[in-house]
Amino acid sequence: MGPVGWEALERWGDAARVEPLSGGVANDVWSVRVEGRLAVARLGARSDADLAWEVELLRHLAREGLTVPVPIPTKDGREFADGLVVVTYLEGGPPETEADWRRVAETLRQLHRSTQGWPQRPGWRSSTDLLHAETGTKVELGAMPREGVARCRAAWARLAGRRTCVVHGNPANPGNVRITAERVALIDWDESHVDVPDLDLVLPHNAAGLDESTHDTAAQASAAWEAAVCWGDDYALERLAEVREI
Repeated sequence: MGPVGWEALERWGDAARVEPLSGGVANDVWSVRVEGRLAVARLGARSDADLAWEVELLRHLAREGLTVPVPIPTKDGREFADGLVVVTYLEGGPPETEADWRRVAETLRQLHRSTQGWPQRPGWRSSTDLLHAETGTKVELGAMPREGVARCRAAWARLAGRRTCVVHGNPANPGNVRITAERVALIDWDESHVDVPDLDLVLPHNAAGLDESTHDTAAQASAAWEAAVCWGDDYALERLAEVREI
């Protein structure tokens, strides 16, 4: 089956990789054909507990009426195997107009309503947890300059006390949305976790209709989050530059 790890695809029966898809740096993502049907497979290093959380979330959202990639089980009924997850392929294009992005905002609010009180993804931290914690999943605040950490924490402190729910984690990336005339689908749930919902609502055209103060708070906290999660590359430096001095 090629590189180590992909031999797990055999557990899905008549299955083969078709072509690589852009899926971020943390995972190897391919379109695949399973029993003649087009699907998407993601191979990564996440723990079984982490993947079980994501699979349960996707099944819950599908039951709630959201359009999300639904896990396709292996031949012996497992939701994932050896770090490999296979999900349904969703048609559609990226959001382009302000009206498209307003539909995305409505879909995100449905996600947030549907997941109030949801448990945190194993090993993850919310932005407000990081006011006290140093680490969580891909976050290692000790690797950042102390002045940068202070700025990030000042941005997250403005969210303290808010209710939390599941956030998608990167919905402003047009590549994570598939729109048709009938529905909006959110794909790539690899960054989803429990946090303050406004972090998901910093969208092009301010499509979620946030007032000036709310938008500023969310934009600052979001930039700080991405700086921390991506720390070590140029993108993280760009995002940190957006976080105001204290």
